[in-house]
Amino acid sequence: MKIIKHTVLRIALSALPALSVFVLAPTLARADDAPSPCGALKRIVAAAPDGFTGLSPADVNGVAQPYGDDAQCNASYDSYQCLWTPHHDAGSSADALQSVAADIASCLPAATHDQNSPARQHFYLGPRDKRTQITATTAGPNKLKLVVSGK
Repeated sequence: MKIIKHTVLRIALSALPALSVFVLAPTLARADDAPSPCGALKRIVAAAPDGFTGLSPADVNGVAQPYGDDAQCNASYDSYQCLWTPHHDAGSSADALQSVAADIASCLPAATHDQNSPARQHFYLGPRDKRTQITATTAGPNKLKLVVSGK
């Protein structure tokens, strides 16, 4: 009987760490809790054929949110631009630019990625006569710039 009690106690104690994960799980951050630029990027690209002036800040504020907190974005009829300082943990501007390009590629799988350099990433969507251009560049030593333009 003593051996059975000892075995049950050992099993219960060994299960405690696994059980604590389930108890704490609701308070833990998950990878998918991070802000995503996809929704905002898709709204910006969707606005391209009709011009960008109809976009409200609430529609597109999230486009630079995962990358920096000081984004300055504006829209004109034929383009939408954002300029920001990457978060300190993003590494160099070139590293941060690669992250932006990876997000663009995953958010817009139909986009063609036709330029990939340490200072410039370029994508396009649509036929040549109605093409939407997406360009992400380094802007000086510690800024990134995103420009979406339509024809």
